[in-house]
Amino acid sequence: MSPVLLMVIGLAIFAFGYFVYSRYLAKRVYKLDPAFTTPSHELEDGVDYVPTNKFILWGHHFTSVAGAAPIVGPAIAVIWGWLPAFLWVTIGTVFFAGMHDFGALWASSRNKGRSIGSLSERYIGKRGASLFLVVIFLLLLMVVAAFAVVIKNLLIGTPSSVIPTWGAILVALLVGLAIYKLKWPLIPVTIVAVVILYGLIVLGDRVPVVLPDSFLGMSPSTFWILTLFVYGAIASLLPVWVLLQPRDYINGVQLFVGLALLYGAVLIGALAAGGGHDIVAPMFNESPPAGTPSLVPLLFVTIACGAISGFHGVVSSGTSSKQLDTEPDARFVGYFGAVGEGLLSLGTILAVAAGFRTVAEWEEVYSAFGEGGVNAFVAGGGLLMQDGIGLPASLSATVLATMAVLFAATTMDTAMRLLRFVVQEFGESVKLRISKFPATLVVFAVGLGLTFSQGLEGGGGLRIWPLFGTTNQLLASLTLAIIAVILLRKRRNPWPALIPLVFVFVMSFWAAIEQLSGFTDPGNADWLLFGIDLVIIVASVWVAVEVLVAMRRAVKDPPEAPGADEEQVVQREEV
Repeated sequence: MSPVLLMVIGLAIFAFGYFVYSRYLAKRVYKLDPAFTTPSHELEDGVDYVPTNKFILWGHHFTSVAGAAPIVGPAIAVIWGWLPAFLWVTIGTVFFAGMHDFGALWASSRNKGRSIGSLSERYIGKRGASLFLVVIFLLLLMVVAAFAVVIKNLLIGTPSSVIPTWGAILVALLVGLAIYKLKWPLIPVTIVAVVILYGLIVLGDRVPVVLPDSFLGMSPSTFWILTLFVYGAIASLLPVWVLLQPRDYINGVQLFVGLALLYGAVLIGALAAGGGHDIVAPMFNESPPAGTPSLVPLLFVTIACGAISGFHGVVSSGTSSKQLDTEPDARFVGYFGAVGEGLLSLGTILAVAAGFRTVAEWEEVYSAFGEGGVNAFVAGGGLLMQDGIGLPASLSATVLATMAVLFAATTMDTAMRLLRFVVQEFGESVKLRISKFPATLVVFAVGLGLTFSQGLEGGGGLRIWPLFGTTNQLLASLTLAIIAVILLRKRRNPWPALIPLVFVFVMSFWAAIEQLSGFTDPGNADWLLFGIDLVIIVASVWVAVEVLVAMRRAVKDPPEAPGADEEQVVQREEV
């Protein structure tokens, strides 16, 4: 099959999702109100609650939720064949992820920017809320620890990405100053910033930075991990307009430039070959390598970001809802943010399925389950760009590696900010007020401790990563459950939330049970992961029961008055 045809079909599905389905959700399900006062205006504090231009907020939201996961997941899942991965990415983005991200953003903005963990107490009950926070905390901890290791590996494996990675921080600081303090117009600032960023990419390709075996008394791995945690802690404490928003916005623009190069390479390469360039990966891999798990249910947790991801709901309700300028902006920020991630996942599938020149080359990379990942994306995408648009292979690899590092870095520091919120919310639940500095210190210590728990090379960072997929998807189903409860209370159509909720919960719970048995295999037992997985399963079942009770109560209770704010309704019920 031609990669161009696959690309066109994918883009058409995404276009239907944004221009048709998201409009239905906005008008008929969420009923967005331009007159509604969003939390960014009601609670504006210049630090976390800041009214933000929807394009800048989209950049923050998208790059925070994207990270490396929409690259890693599809790049690994292609081992089952490119068609299952393609179907889950496109259908999942349109009917699952878009609805989930959009809904979490809307629900939080209707409740003074409260996080999804806080909303669980209001709409499900106190008994399940603490367990909900446990799931969120574990998920965010996995993201912080694992992404630190992923970024470290990319900085060491692709030293040409070091200069653009850290130079992008300075660019973002200047963009924030230009937009918010100097009040310069957005478009020229964007153009100049992107030109500088790609200039740094060219410079990095010519001047790769390779650290010596011992740097400041540390190995390169230890130095980069420690530097990343210090950066993440500082970035999570700064006002969002200083670094978070402008950096994520520029990264979002950079993504579309990178995707334009990648998609353009596919199109031009096919035209140059007279339409004869085909995908080399199998549509269905009937002979996967030994040890490859079954496609169902593992596909649906291997590809999380890029189809549906519980982490997105945490970002939507944790940071993005506090910056939403008007309620109608939620459609562009939330739903189109999911579409942006779908575009990245589709680009990844094209890179790893069509980037290699022969089936033998593809099979050599995909010799075992878990192989591929970011390295396959960089290698395959680099060859596509080299063959399609004549970009040198080393520069192509630098562009894609920098893209992956910047996304992973934005996700890591956003996760640290969100972890700080979780620590503070947990303190509130036990009547203990924790300020942002000690909360950040707790996050820094726990995250760094986990990452270094198996040595200073960061082996512990990936220790609990095998649980990320199932935990992430279980959290997505629980977030959909809260959205469904809210819709039932307002007597609106709950099926756009209920159908994805049931599917995702069944698949992720099934996968969690399969993993649980795998952690007890003789000779390969991992009792730490067994214990954590068991906690996650019990917590999810408990919350699911609470959800069913909450749904039954929502159906029986009198409907809310039209236009009522959820916060006000809950306050009246508590009184």
